[in-house]
Amino acid sequence: MDRFFFLSGVVAALIGVALGAFGAHSLRTKLSPEMLAIFEVGVRYQMYHAFGLIAVAWAMVRWPEANLNGAGWAFIVGIVIFSGSLYLLSATDARWLGAITPIGGLAFLLGWAILVWSIGR
Repeated sequence: MDRFFFLSGVVAALIGVALGAFGAHSLRTKLSPEMLAIFEVGVRYQMYHAFGLIAVAWAMVRWPEANLNGAGWAFIVGIVIFSGSLYLLSATDARWLGAITPIGGLAFLLGWAILVWSIGR
């Protein structure tokens, strides 16, 4: 699983860089400043948690006895739900998507909590 989470983190970072560049160069003239800021928050948190996935992969090698699968999956779910809902919200202005975003935020928090608990015990 360490290779899977490392690869997931690298792919999420690659996509995050591409989306960040797309937002900065192509969406700036198409989205309102508010929607562009929402899009940028999605990119920022995707990048944070891409590095979180890489950290999970490293921790799996460093502490093989720790059960870190839950942390990695929580980060993946968080990226999809949190960042994904913000990307869709900024593209469609469908405000109901804002109600889904906190679920992804909870997944991020769960991932960090699992990481702390698994390594700390």
